[in-house]
Amino acid sequence: VLFGLLQHETKMSLVNFSVHKALSYKEPLANKDELIFYTGIRAFKAQPIISDSAPNVDKHKNQKFMRSGESCTFSLYAPIHHAPLPVLCFKETEAGLSLVAAGLVKSVDPDRIVLKRIILTGYPYKVHKAKAYVRYMFHSPEDVRWFSPLEVWTKYGRRGKIREAVGTHGTMKCMFDAVVQQRDTVCISLYKRVFPKWQDDETFVM
Repeated sequence: VLFGLLQHETKMSLVNFSVHKALSYKEPLANKDELIFYTGIRAFKAQPIISDSAPNVDKHKNQKFMRSGESCTFSLYAPIHHAPLPVLCFKETEAGLSLVAAGLVKSVDPDRIVLKRIILTGYPYKVHKAKAYVRYMFHSPEDVRWFSPLEVWTKYGRRGKIREAVGTHGTMKCMFDAVVQQRDTVCISLYKRVFPKWQDDETFVM
């Protein structure tokens, strides 16, 4: 069998694969699990990050696990592939190699943004209608002032803003769009861009 490579196919980039979980694999598949990818003439190991495949958006949510019955995107550092190219993903188990996912090459796009969400929580200890004093989210007034431009929200659906820091232990005054309940939880969403893990062994391409 003879084959050749197109221009740039020997270079590395961030490759995105559109895949779905194999029906025969029942175990959970976590983010950054080491997998073996078979793409045509190539086979290599990688630790992909898992994200949603929502169309017409420029930012995608990172997923901790691959969901059964749903299409998702694997992003990893790999040699450049040209779509559409089929891919099979295997995982090493005690019984040998198990097929965990299958799909196609989606794109070669290092500018694709995958975001991980982190939620900070605090608890109101003094409430007066739509005004609440919240503590245990921050522990210094400097942190309160740093995050004051962000919107705060509660588990009961209220939205609001941080008005000012109170005291020296991170307590803050917040104003909401409606009456806040004493048992509610105040939250702030933070987002961080995540990247795949580069393989330590640079000779992983077989």
